[in-house]
Amino acid sequence: MHTYIDRYIAGGAKGNHPKGGCQRGTMLAKPERETVVHILSLIAGFLCIFIVLLDAFQTIILPRRATGKLRLTRLFIIGTWVQWRWMAKKIRNRRRRDAFLSYYGPLSLLLLVIVWATGLVVGYALLFYGLHTPFTDPHAANRLETDLYVSGTTLFTLGLGDVVPHVQWARLLIVLEAGTGLGFVAGMIGYLPVLYGAFSRREVTIVLLDARAGSPPTAVELLRRHAGEAGSSALQTLLVEWERWAAELLESHISYPLLCYFRSQHDNQSWLSALVAILDACALMIATMQAQSTRQAQLTFAMARHAVLDLEQIFLPSPQPIVSNRLPEERVEYICQILSEAGFTLCGAADSIVRLRELCAMYEPQAERLSRLLMLPLPAFYPDANKRNSWSTVEKLRMQTEASLGRSSQDGGAAAHHAIAEDAHLF
Repeated sequence: MHTYIDRYIAGGAKGNHPKGGCQRGTMLAKPERETVVHILSLIAGFLCIFIVLLDAFQTIILPRRATGKLRLTRLFIIGTWVQWRWMAKKIRNRRRRDAFLSYYGPLSLLLLVIVWATGLVVGYALLFYGLHTPFTDPHAANRLETDLYVSGTTLFTLGLGDVVPHVQWARLLIVLEAGTGLGFVAGMIGYLPVLYGAFSRREVTIVLLDARAGSPPTAVELLRRHAGEAGSSALQTLLVEWERWAAELLESHISYPLLCYFRSQHDNQSWLSALVAILDACALMIATMQAQSTRQAQLTFAMARHAVLDLEQIFLPSPQPIVSNRLPEERVEYICQILSEAGFTLCGAADSIVRLRELCAMYEPQAERLSRLLMLPLPAFYPDANKRNSWSTVEKLRMQTEASLGRSSQDGGAAAHHAIAEDAHLF
């Protein structure tokens, strides 16, 4: 009797019995699987929160360029901009295409905030799930739904109170998440004014360049409008201002790369075209002109080139070589003729054009890569002769005013001389 019972028990333990063996194997495997899942949930939750907080810190608070190719913000911008640019290329109308591209900067900022908030909610929910959902929820049967609900209401500080924690660790995590939510909201409140303040300062200087270099700005037009002694002094002051502008652009756009996608409000204007036009003007002055303001042109050129190179490294750390030639050989004499007619003294040496091309090669490839990536066209060296602008109209009216003032002064001088002669005749 005992032998038969012993054999029956041994057979059930080995799985020979169809019911006893399966039940025993299921009871041992299920707790182990749950333990592994909870441990993985804890690890994934900690990683998710760490990645989001580190990325938000580097993007919002850190006042220097953030490194790392696998940053959340970098991956988000690259992934969304590629699709946005692809859709923009389908739009043939230039104005509509520019308007469509202008939406990306502000919209990507809002989407980035949503990505950060979603990552925090999911991260804390995974922590709660890893702690076996330590809540009393009479409404939900799924524990993960309860964890997501508690995490969302806690991060956004709703404080509904319909789900109550019954474990000390859960209470501490809820307090920690509520503090994270308040810090996140405070960081975004402080981030937006700084971002839009830098954008506004950038655009004010670009708008002022319209009356000084045309729209779109060109180097030849900038120099032509500053011909003469009074213009030379104004040009030197302008170069000083643009040296500081380039420095501010470099600091703000390295700290907040998203600003590079914020486009100007006016047609034919962009931060890249303005920066390249200033570089072109400085290169022309350094290589071909005899003027006192060439030293300031060297300083401005160095600062503006620094800005172009560093910004290009943010988006394209390993760029492909590009051969750019924005100054064709047949147009060099045309540019020199315009500047000579404006009153500039040009270097007569034949190697001045060689020096100009060497200077252009120091920034044109990087600017061309930024232009293709951001879909911001680069300006030409000289303006379109067939395009009318308000400056030419104002210049003609001023010449007419000077001519009329000159005639009035001559008539007044002749009248005064005639009156003096009559008085002398009386005496």
